[in-house]
Parts: sequence; C-alpha cells; structure tokens
Amino acid sequence: MNIEKLKGKLAFLREAEKLKDVLRSSHTSSGRAESTAEHSWRLCLMAMAFEEELAGLDVLKVLKLCVVHDLGEAIHGDIPAVSQGAHLDKSERERADLLTLMAPLDEKLRGELLALWDEYENAASPEAKAVKALDKLETILQHNQGANPEDFDYAFNLGYGRKHTGTTPLFSALRALVDDDTRRRIVPPFDS
Repeated sequence: MNIEKLKGKLAFLREAEKLKDVLRSSHTSSGRAESTAEHSWRLCLMAMAFEEELAGLDVLKVLKLCVVHDLGEAIHGDIPAVSQGAHLDKSERERADLLTLMAPLDEKLRGELLALWDEYENAASPEAKAVKALDKLETILQHNQGANPEDFDYAFNLGYGRKHTGTTPLFSALRALVDDDTRRRIVPPFDS
C-alpha cells in the first residue's frame, strides 16, 4: 500500500467535492437549483435504468463516463445549456480544469480519468455516444420536471442535443417522450 498515492486520492476527492456546490440553471421539482453532482448522479441512475436497452455496451465504462463527464466543472462551474454556444472554449477550459483537479493523483489514475473524459468529449466510442445522448436527455428531463422560473425557455429543449439523441431507436423513443413533456410545459402566448 502506497500512503502517498492514498493521500493524493483523498486530496483529489476533497477537491472534487466542490462539484456538489456547482449549481446549474435547472431546478429540482421543489424549486431548488440543481447541482452538477446531482445531475451526474441521475445520469448514472439513467444508465442503470436503461441497462437492458444498452445491451452490447460496457455498462461499467458507461457509468465511469457518466461520473467523469462534468468533473472539470468543480473548478469554474457549469455553463448552462442555453449559453453553451457563446462559450466556444468550453471544452478546452473544462479539460484544463480537470487536469488541475487531478493534479494530486498518481500518473496512472490521472491518465485513466483523462482518457475517459476525452472519450466522452469526443464521443469516441459507442459508450461515450450513449452517455452523450443520456446527458442531453437527463438535462431535458430535469428542465421539464423542475419548478423553474416563469420565464424559463422550455422551447429550447426541443432543439437541444438533437445530434446526440437521434442515434439509436432507444434514444429516439426517449427523445419523443421528453419532447412531449416539453410541449406540455410550453405556455401558449397570451392573446390580447
């Protein structure tokens, strides 16, 4: 047992804890701002819930990708889905933040986590493509379920992540269901 490696892992976990305080633009069903850690937790739960439909994928790898995909946000926070187009350097910044966060880790573990993050970011495997789709679907699901402010733009959901959610019959079916939820949340304009 290498005590220095253990200390490094504990230091990393202490820093990663900050993800619990990173708030997203989504709200929970009680109206509280959702944290990135909560989003990642439900993304893992989604992967488990749809494991049977994800046959042929390495589910352990899927879960690892779910856990790692937003880890870099522990440092500079989340960029809301509606604002991501204005932040073209989001990926580079999040990767740099992840490297900073992982600095206390031994080289082997740091490399494994970075490889998972890169795989997700580049949708470089069937597992990463699945997590990309689930990530977008979880965000839309939370938008629809949350007790959001009155001016929340539900129509945004209808276009969000479409590139990733139309890749398999499962994701297309889930997309249709959450789109139906979105349409029910869109309030028709008031006629005067």
